[in-house]
Amino acid sequence: MSLSPTLERRIDRVRAFNRFYTRAIGVLDEGLLASPFSLTEARVLWELAHRAPLTATALGRELKLDAGYLSRLLRSLRERGLVRAQTSPDDARQQLLSLTPRGQRAFAPLDRRSHEQTAGLLHALGETGQQQLVDAMQRIESVLGTPAAPATWSLRAPRPGDIGWVVQRHGELYGQEYGWDWRFEALVARICADFVDHHRPEREACWIAEQDGRRIGCVFLVQATPTIAQLRMLLVEPGTRGQGVGAALVQQCEAYARRQGYRKIRLWTNSVLTAARRIYEKAGYRLVKSEPHESFGHRLVGETWEMKL
Repeated sequence: MSLSPTLERRIDRVRAFNRFYTRAIGVLDEGLLASPFSLTEARVLWELAHRAPLTATALGRELKLDAGYLSRLLRSLRERGLVRAQTSPDDARQQLLSLTPRGQRAFAPLDRRSHEQTAGLLHALGETGQQQLVDAMQRIESVLGTPAAPATWSLRAPRPGDIGWVVQRHGELYGQEYGWDWRFEALVARICADFVDHHRPEREACWIAEQDGRRIGCVFLVQATPTIAQLRMLLVEPGTRGQGVGAALVQQCEAYARRQGYRKIRLWTNSVLTAARRIYEKAGYRLVKSEPHESFGHRLVGETWEMKL
């Protein structure tokens, strides 16, 4: 099969990452985390420690293991007194697997060492690095399989430190995802400073989306004219996209604008921001104007969207 040069480069990059990560977490060691267990054995023990009782069929389906290989692995664990099998009360043909007391004692230090190893890895990164790593992992998980159940999130008013975060994350994310240069970050900084310096608390607001104590999104609503509000600087962290955060921030702006007596909401965006455009369109905004411009090191198409209230 002939593959394109681009795909070949991507294959090499994925394989390089796999080699790096397996080395980083120590799965190449003869025994995982200085234990007598292989990686697969440790994963089976984890499943039985947290999800037992399980049938061998369910366990194999969850871990995508060959039935013959899993059967041999379970036989070894049973012979070592770590796993037991009991007939299912609902189906005599099925055996329910669980850890024996000996298996629980053997798994406990392995689980503790894994926890300590991960804590050490994260501690060395600092707050910003930890957030970036978790976001990247969530993004990989969402692309390759079914994402983990999202944690709950909430919207709140801004607090000290939030404005600086808004500027930083806009600069970082738009640089990473669209290649925009630091002039965009400067623009966001000016908009934020203007919001703080000329804030009209009875007519303007900002909301920060928060999940597990960390910021995952933001949006601003400011007065354009006495009857028109302007939605600005909608942002959602990559690792939490798809959870409805962006839609909730946009809906919050609409509800606030209605309460304050605005008759219309207007926003300006760019055609390359397809995810944001879908949120706006679904919320009821309509494209009313577009024009090309050159900004932030790129040729772009600016768009004005409006929604009547």
